[in-house]
Amino acid sequence: MELTERIGQLLEAKYTSDEMFADCFTVEIELKPGNKLFIYADADSGLSLEKCQKLSRYVEHQLDENLWLGETYGIEVSSPGIDRPLKFPRQYLKNVGRTLAVRKTDKTEIQATLKSADETQIILTHIEVERDGKKKIKKEIETPIPYEQIEKAVVKLPF
Repeated sequence: MELTERIGQLLEAKYTSDEMFADCFTVEIELKPGNKLFIYADADSGLSLEKCQKLSRYVEHQLDENLWLGETYGIEVSSPGIDRPLKFPRQYLKNVGRTLAVRKTDKTEIQATLKSADETQIILTHIEVERDGKKKIKKEIETPIPYEQIEKAVVKLPF
């Protein structure tokens, strides 16, 4: 079994056995050259600094005890950050109301507000202005996108 899989299993065990981490989940685990381990975790209620520190200590203890990375390594536990793509439905749920930039598998791109998300799809919404003579009519356009059609989705911050 690969090291990242072992660490993933350790984290899953922690999430299910410790009430403090009940709403946590692993987004990604990367092992980079020089024995640098990066763990990106998230929580439905938000990933606090305290949770990151405790997860880091937990994994560090396992690494030291089992010598999976030898004696010299680095470890960083953090939330995925705004620039990392969304991967799981629960990440989309946390970002309802925010603007997403979505690239679909057919390579089309959409930037719109995330109106809702469930286990099968997201719904993006944007306002289109149409003219009816001299009147401007604003219409809300909803675009449902099944997860399997999403190649990449990132949160866009307003500046």
